[in-house]
Amino acid sequence: MRNTFPKSEKLCGKEAIAALYRTGRRFTAWPLRVTWQTTEDTTRVLIWAPKSLFRHAVDRNLLRRRMREAWRLNSRDMKQGYDIAFNYIDKAVQPYQVIEKGIQKALRRIAEEQRKDNNG
Repeated sequence: MRNTFPKSEKLCGKEAIAALYRTGRRFTAWPLRVTWQTTEDTTRVLIWAPKSLFRHAVDRNLLRRRMREAWRLNSRDMKQGYDIAFNYIDKAVQPYQVIEKGIQKALRRIAEEQRKDNNG
């Protein structure tokens, strides 16, 4: 299986993003705030690093690149369709290992909450 991040896995469009933030469930997996909801389609992801925290585009691009890579390497366990937004909330640029741990923690929590919803 190839670990890629194709266009079909990217959450795009104002309506889709607004619907996710309006109706999605939220939690924090430091250094990320995660908003997610289940869908019937494939899993789509939004990666975001705010300009208000990182004025230089170089820093925002570095954080987005690290989050995309962590998602790409850890997303193959997703069985169901989700819309997920990863928002970087730390005020400092963290190393890749910290971001990857946050993504892994978020994916475990999403799977755990989905399992609870299906069983209970």
